[in-house]
Amino acid sequence: MMTLEERLATLQQLADHLTSGEDEFLTALQTRTEFNNAWFTLANQQASLRAIVEEFLDKEKLQAWLSGYTIVPIAGPGFVPQPGPAGEGQRTVGLVLAGNIPLVGFHDILCVYVAGHKALLKLSSKDEYVLPYLLQLLARFDARAAAYFEQVDQLKDYDAVIATGSNNSARYFETYFRKVPHIIRKNRNAVAVLSGAESPEELRALGKDVFQYFGLGCRNVSKLYVPEGYDFQPLLEIFHEWKTLQNHTKWKNNFDYNYALTTLNKESFYLTGPLMVLENKAIPSRIGTLHYEVYTDKKELIAALQAQREDIQLVVSQPGFIETGLPTFSFGEAQQPGLKDYADGVDTLAFLLGLLA
Repeated sequence: MMTLEERLATLQQLADHLTSGEDEFLTALQTRTEFNNAWFTLANQQASLRAIVEEFLDKEKLQAWLSGYTIVPIAGPGFVPQPGPAGEGQRTVGLVLAGNIPLVGFHDILCVYVAGHKALLKLSSKDEYVLPYLLQLLARFDARAAAYFEQVDQLKDYDAVIATGSNNSARYFETYFRKVPHIIRKNRNAVAVLSGAESPEELRALGKDVFQYFGLGCRNVSKLYVPEGYDFQPLLEIFHEWKTLQNHTKWKNNFDYNYALTTLNKESFYLTGPLMVLENKAIPSRIGTLHYEVYTDKKELIAALQAQREDIQLVVSQPGFIETGLPTFSFGEAQQPGLKDYADGVDTLAFLLGLLA
């Protein structure tokens, strides 16, 4: 059994180890991952790992995050559960992890570990090398940590489940895991609301929200809301700076396909570098495309966004420009979630701590 303080100590050792940049085996695993999944470039994997170290493993941020919860010591691996709330045993939590961007399931694993439960991991085949190694590192720092994680091909003997997938798989998950406490996540995307007065620096930061991780994350901006009469030219010129994406084979293949499809359908669009910007009411956009919709009244826009809140992960905009009641970030910060920025707005740690109730 490890105390919370001991578990946090291993996380700090992991942060120190990753910060050193001296792990050649980790680099080899990242290279193998890129070979196995060309979307997970070395640069994107390093960006994801850097965000984890800075936002999820920072000692002060962890302490500030946990200060809002009461984490009761529970019986850990190898301990027999005792009756009564204070002595209840460790729960086994099945995690079905997504594979859309590198290490996307780390926050769920962190929450389970901090709560003192055991994580039963069903990894995505798109990201199956680096994440297990990070858990091995925790066990290297403290051998007891190994008992908090188990990698499996199929979930069995679990007390609760957190599953992330597509809209289709979410319907399956809801049925399959209906008898146990669960969090089921489906497709969501970020949207950006523009005022028309954005600076070049803000538009460049917006480009990061659109293009980072090839736009495959649920926090990537897939749609813009622009004011009537919006001048697209400054945006298009800045987005052209991402033209090197056309050198990536998978992006280029998707772009060419979607360009041909859009042209055959005789849809009008703006073209810049590696991207088509086309008017479309749908929030999700295909690879190589970005949707936009024109608004004339902010109150009507807020109502429209709130009506689609189940499909929106977050809103990106100038600070204070619009208050939607949805999680809102400044330009360039969409892919830098903090510990409290829970996916789909569901407090994962509170859910896990509630398993003892």
